[in-house]
Amino acid sequence: MSAAIDSTSESVLDPRWRAVLDRDRTWDGAFVFAVSSTRIFCRPSCPSRRPRVDRVAFYPDARAARFAGYRACKRCAPEAVAADASTVAVVRALTHLDTHDGPVTLDELAAISGLSRAHLQRQFTRLVGCSPQEWQVARRAERLRTELRSGASVSRAAFDAGFDSLPRAYAASEKHLGMPPGAYRRGAPGETVFFTVVPCALGLALVAMTSRGVCRVILGEDAHTLEQTLREELHAATLVADDAAVQEVAQAVVAAASGAALATPLPLDLQGTAFQQRVWRELTRIPRGETITYAELARRIGSPGAVRAVGSACGANPTAVIVPCHRVLRSDGALGGYRWGLERKATLLASESRDAPGN
Repeated sequence: MSAAIDSTSESVLDPRWRAVLDRDRTWDGAFVFAVSSTRIFCRPSCPSRRPRVDRVAFYPDARAARFAGYRACKRCAPEAVAADASTVAVVRALTHLDTHDGPVTLDELAAISGLSRAHLQRQFTRLVGCSPQEWQVARRAERLRTELRSGASVSRAAFDAGFDSLPRAYAASEKHLGMPPGAYRRGAPGETVFFTVVPCALGLALVAMTSRGVCRVILGEDAHTLEQTLREELHAATLVADDAAVQEVAQAVVAAASGAALATPLPLDLQGTAFQQRVWRELTRIPRGETITYAELARRIGSPGAVRAVGSACGANPTAVIVPCHRVLRSDGALGGYRWGLERKATLLASESRDAPGN
């Protein structure tokens, strides 16, 4: 029996979680997602409210979910849908990759998926947004991130993450973490970060900045949880709660959360890969009150084939509201994903549209 894939360890690149967030019918029948709090499993396009990611596990089919003790959703009837064979094959490949730490060859994946090497490569890239090899490197980089956060040495973290050499770990770290593994492990050593938590139209906003500019805007409902998130991400920095030091920037964030325009651009101090930086810069050029699609954003940065990677970069945006990733929609007009919740995204877009010039 196939095991579940625990989504709490999934990076923002995982196409299954993206499919659930987007209610993407393309993936219906290829897998089901189960929710631990309700003990129910659904098809990806289920219209029910999206669960928290830490309560979700993926199963290759309804039989596996039932074997694990879940019952089928009566609303979306996940057992009464057939899937495209290529999509099922890609999910089989993804499931195999998730359960193997070491490198997996394309020949091995082709045998498991039932597709030829060339066809698997094409379908995997079409659905996931990158090749199987690129996916493996990204997942190992994600495991490297987790190991480094736990305090493991660089060499131990690299080998536990599945890298067979330190040079390859360093190369992946530069690309996916935006810095060498040692620097990431130290968590911004020597850096002083001032922060405050303020109420806004979207709940609470934690606003943090360094001497160079705003480095975090995190949305939520609980001040303690917001601060804990900041401490986990910048665990070696000196964090100083200082309302006065961040007051001016916090006021701008509160205004932006209500749909108002920024009086002047805020200085930013954002750490990310070169690709993420390109996406974030382009996001700041989208006028208030307007939206574009993920496909259009990919074209604007000169990477029209990287639509899913663009969506992942939007999801990794560390400064909610200020870098307006909420202004990007799916090609069919649906909201798509949003790190801080689709209700906040809809509220923010409505506020900006109402208050935009000419309305």
